[in-house]
Amino acid sequence: MNRFDYVRATTLDEALDALAASPGAKVIAGGTNLVDLMKHEVTRPSRIVDITRVPLDRIEDGPDGSLRIGALATNADTASDPRVKDRFPLLASAILAGASGQLRNAATTGGNLLQRTRCYYFYDVGTACNKREPGSGCPAIGGVNRIHAIQGASDHCIATHPSDMCVAMAALEARINVVGPGGERTIAFADFHRLPGDAPERDHTLADNEIITSVDLPDSDFGPHHTYLKLRDRLSYAFALVSVAVGLKTEGERITSARIALGGVAHKPWRLPEAEATLIGRGADDAVFGEAAERLLSGARGQGQNNFKIGLARDAIVRALHQAAAGTPQSQTDKRVR
Repeated sequence: MNRFDYVRATTLDEALDALAASPGAKVIAGGTNLVDLMKHEVTRPSRIVDITRVPLDRIEDGPDGSLRIGALATNADTASDPRVKDRFPLLASAILAGASGQLRNAATTGGNLLQRTRCYYFYDVGTACNKREPGSGCPAIGGVNRIHAIQGASDHCIATHPSDMCVAMAALEARINVVGPGGERTIAFADFHRLPGDAPERDHTLADNEIITSVDLPDSDFGPHHTYLKLRDRLSYAFALVSVAVGLKTEGERITSARIALGGVAHKPWRLPEAEATLIGRGADDAVFGEAAERLLSGARGQGQNNFKIGLARDAIVRALHQAAAGTPQSQTDKRVR
């Protein structure tokens, strides 16, 4: 059993001091991912810094129609907030597509951002894993890899990012506010999560001594032209094989702005603005949407068992674009794909 110190902070300064005083310390809030990692001994922190008493759970209006979501706002509170449901329904839908009601009641915005990637071997300390022990190898390559990445992978890691919330936030171009010993900084969402490259042990660009304080959502104004489509092995309580977040703006029959992000296909939410650009000024039809899908999946490569995800992703993108264009977003209550 791994022994660790426990510190309950009531202010950000206390939390930052506790982190700085113990290399290897981890922050805990809802604990829905960290506790599992500790149980499996994937993570063995020297200290746990509990920030649940730090006042970071508010959801507040910002300038120009933006919204600030505190790092400790629970997924349940975020998805049910009237401002999120009205102005950022894509985010509410994505959150409701994930986990279970019990987990959403505990999971926080900051914790969701920091979820570790999904891989059978990563969670099994009896096997090699470059994420746990850099240089030890990636047995998923040539092994059991049905759920693994088809985009942005490397010879060191083919794991996928598990979050639904983050896929929507990628499409919404959120900004992540953090604080550390050097003060405050803001990280563009596209720059927060990392592809594995030759350092797969690093999932994100947050420093070990920094804490997420909030997420800002700039005004999106997609109205009804959005959808979050999640394809999985079960209709509930399952990670995405492929998910698609789409937001569109239209004038008449033409698309004037488009955002598309994929989940379940890479080490981070997958977005290519150049694929979105293929939609601008064009109408909603299979050929146009298929072209965007092919561009978004350019370079996709399976590992054998997950080859099917390439075709699945293409069909999901086209279906999600049709849903968004028609203003008929996927229901997270009736999960049948329309």
